[in-house]
Parts: sequence; C-alpha cells; structure tokens
Amino acid sequence: MNYSIIGAGRQGIASAYDIGKFGDAEEIKLLDLDTNAATQGATRLNNLLGTNLFTGHHIDVTNFDQVKKMLSDTDAVLAGIPYKYLPKLTELAIECGTPMVDYGGNTDNAIRQIELSDKAKKAGITIVPECGMGPGMNITLALLAMEQMDTPEEVSIWDGGLPQNPQAPWNYSIFFNIDGLTNEYDGDAYFLEKKDLVRVPCFDRLEIIDFPQPLGSLEAAVTSGGLSTMPWTFKGQLTKLENKTLRYPGHWEWMKAYRQLGLFSQDNVKFKGMDITPREFYHALLEPQIDNGRVEDVCIMRIRCKGNHKNKPQIVWVNTVEYYDKETGFSAMEKWTGWHASILLIAAAHDKLEKGVIPVEKAMTGTKFKKEAELRNYEISINVT
Repeated sequence: MNYSIIGAGRQGIASAYDIGKFGDAEEIKLLDLDTNAATQGATRLNNLLGTNLFTGHHIDVTNFDQVKKMLSDTDAVLAGIPYKYLPKLTELAIECGTPMVDYGGNTDNAIRQIELSDKAKKAGITIVPECGMGPGMNITLALLAMEQMDTPEEVSIWDGGLPQNPQAPWNYSIFFNIDGLTNEYDGDAYFLEKKDLVRVPCFDRLEIIDFPQPLGSLEAAVTSGGLSTMPWTFKGQLTKLENKTLRYPGHWEWMKAYRQLGLFSQDNVKFKGMDITPREFYHALLEPQIDNGRVEDVCIMRIRCKGNHKNKPQIVWVNTVEYYDKETGFSAMEKWTGWHASILLIAAAHDKLEKGVIPVEKAMTGTKFKKEAELRNYEISINVT
C-alpha cells in the first residue's frame, strides 16, 4: 500500500510511524506546506524503523490540482490539516476514489462531510472524520463498554492529556495547536439527557474525579466537540451520554476568567486606533507560557456505562492510561491521537470498513479496536459490576 499523510506535525508523524509498522506499506509520503518539516519527519521515521519507506514532500492544500494529483497517486490518505479545509478535501478524495481519515476538530464540519456519504459509497471508498484521542478513541472505547451488555443506557466519558510533572502556575502544557485548544473551550457541547439532545456550555458541571497516585484528584469539566456526532447517532437509544475533559485542579477557573474577559472572541476590537482580534492576542501571550516543547506527558481515559445484561443491572468501567515513550520520543497524546487515526486508516485502506463517510461511532467496534490497540501495547482494563 502507498499512503500519504498531509500534515507533518506531531500527530501526523505518530500516525505515519504506526502505518510503517502495521500498514503493509510500500511507501509513505509525508506532505506539508513546510517542506523541511516533512523531510525531517521522514528522516526521523526512517531512522526509528530502520527503513526507507518515508519521504517528505511539499503540498499546499489550497492548490486543488496539486491535491488531486496527490490523491490519485496514493492508496489512502490521512489529513492532519486545519478543520476548515476538510469538507473540500473530502470532496476531492471522493472524486479521486481515495480512502481517507482525518483528525477533525469541528462537529459541524463532520456533519457536512457525512452528508457526502452516498457519493463516497458510489466511489467505493471509506472516509472517517474526527479520528484521534477525543473525539475518536474516547468514542470507540465507549462502544467497547457498551458492547459488554445487552442494553446500555447511560455513558459517561472522562479523558485528558496532562504533563506528568506540572509546572506552576499553569500546571498544563499544550500538546496540539492552540487554536484547537481554544476551540474546545469555546461554545457548547452536545450531550444526551432523557434520550434527547441537550446543549451544555463549556466549563459547566465541574466535578472532582479521583485517580490512583501520582495523578490523584483531577477536575473534570465540559468542553465542546468531544463526542463529535455520537449524540445524534444514539439519540433515542441512550438515556444519558456525556463527556468531560480532565485537568489539574484550578485550570478551569483560569479559563473561565479569560473567556469572561472576552479573550476567546474572534471579533475585532479597537485598541489605541488599531483593530485587534482578542483570540489572536490571547494566543500570542498564552502559547509561549504553555508550549514547553516535548514534555513527558500522561493521557487518561475512563468510561462508565450503566445498563442491563441478562435482565440484571450492570455497570462497566473501561480504564486506560498512556505515558510518554522515551525510546521513540512519542508523547502519550501523539500515540493516542495518531494511532487511533492510523488504525482506522489501515482498516479503510484494506476494505475492512463500511463504504461511505462513516462517523467514528459506526466505523469500528470497540472490541476490534481493543485488539488492534493491544498490538500497540495499550493496557485497557474492563471491570464489570
């Protein structure tokens, strides 16, 4: 198989590494607007795996002719690009008959992509939007919990990525693009309550969740987009569906204050005769404070599913924790984000998924994903009471 990865950032490199190990790859192209990033990523991966599978190339995703040529010359593509470009890339992938997965980042865009499902079916390909850690793996492991019982009724998900050694005053490090972080912290989330959709504001429903040391007590709060299209898929079936993000204590109060000040706004304001965008100004100040380069991180995911099995009440807990890998240099966030996407892409490339534009919650069962994840040394526990 010949694969292409658009976007040679942290997650794209991690996905490419996994495809190199498990994807029956003959060639893997890393493509980026920054050609140096692509070639340096290819060199790193060839050294890690002792191969010459990887090559670096330039691409401009706004140059549709260049994109179509790339799509026509590859068997499957992974899109690690800003979410605003994904609907158009989906159209081009369908036109070229190329299977695709992406890291998503915006539920409305995912819905637009899914509306193209019939065209993808006619083209005989699979496209899976919104893969990664969350949305993505959190949804797939929620399926794993649901698959343990006859009638799942309530699903709660908690997940987050954190530095193992938090540094005051922030106690947080950014592991992906800061635009994506603020996007998660702005707007509303969609949950299910009493089998119907509800909108819940970001930072609401704060609760303390206890984990084994050294993590201890973490704060969980609502953020947007973490469930992607899952609430629409299970509307009328699940009585309750919710997802919260985990942080060290105090984080959410800081973020509430910044939002209340108006720093999340993307509307220009006048300041000393100049037009400035509050969000851009906020990012310019905050990013240097929380971008600590390659830090040793930890990712946590916990799912609780309540329901009935063989006519008896049942609760299923799914837990997993991932740590920075000193041997490869991949962070926990890179592994969980990049490898969930690569697992889905490999399956799509080998015709193992349904055709069409398929939401994550319909693409692969939790049981199948667990088998694939354990090949990658994930430790996923299932406890039933």
